[in-house]
Amino acid sequence: MLCRYATYFFLVFLLGCAENSTEELDDGGHVVVVCTTGMVADLAKRIGGDRVRVMGLMGPGVDPHYYKASQGDLAKLERADLILYNGLLLEGKMQDIFGKMARAKRIVAVADAIDKSDLLQPAELEGHYDPHIWFDVALWSKTVDSVVRALAEIDLEGAETYQRNGDAYREELAALDAWVIEQVEQIPSGQRVLITAHDAFGYFGRAYGIEVMGLQGISTVAEYGVNDVTGLVDFISERKIRAIFVESSVPERSIEAVRQGCLERGHTVSIGGTLYSDAMGGQGSGADTYVGMVKSNVETVVGALR
Repeated sequence: MLCRYATYFFLVFLLGCAENSTEELDDGGHVVVVCTTGMVADLAKRIGGDRVRVMGLMGPGVDPHYYKASQGDLAKLERADLILYNGLLLEGKMQDIFGKMARAKRIVAVADAIDKSDLLQPAELEGHYDPHIWFDVALWSKTVDSVVRALAEIDLEGAETYQRNGDAYREELAALDAWVIEQVEQIPSGQRVLITAHDAFGYFGRAYGIEVMGLQGISTVAEYGVNDVTGLVDFISERKIRAIFVESSVPERSIEAVRQGCLERGHTVSIGGTLYSDAMGGQGSGADTYVGMVKSNVETVVGALR
């Protein structure tokens, strides 16, 4: 009980200290939307258009599993008209903050729009769901309506605009989904194996017919050991897998250990490139939008395994 009160007063203190940091939060008459990950922020931008000002908390290369809100983040959250986050415990260390703020603010977990029957529930998560829903484009498109509704509730005058933007974005995502299916078909069936540092691509594998394996578990908080490396090395060597992949938000040393182990076994496996998993790319990278990120990942995977 004492710990709970201490956390509450700490949050109040931080918000109070940030009271003077208002200049960058001047909304200029726009609906202010604060989002956690880049994927969620991009969703808000596409639907909100010119009527919203979107601020993302987690930039390129940031791992949401480990992320802790800064004093500046708390100031943004406090002044937001709408807070959007992924949900399904992706932003694990921010759950308490969202719970407290939900009493006074409109806060939406976009993953809540997806029926639980469509979610993956790996045994290692002990009753929880895999949060990496954006890797299945058709599944991610189901989050659009929840953002349209949330914005319309706050800004009724913009309801038609949000609906129009949402409809257009769903059509774009349907075309993107069809493109991914077409591209993956170029990979020989025996080589449709995606191996990365952590097991974030489960939805991608299910949607597009690719076997997925990760050195770490669903969350990067999980540790990996010698047995994990050895097991993956055995699998890659026996299947003669051509390439494995690093992730922009996970240290490269983990997957490099696997590559080195394969070399010692007499099998040369290349690093097929860097994939964007829990974060999008930086400005100008071509992966700084959700659509761009998906295309970049697919082109990297297909280019290395084809």
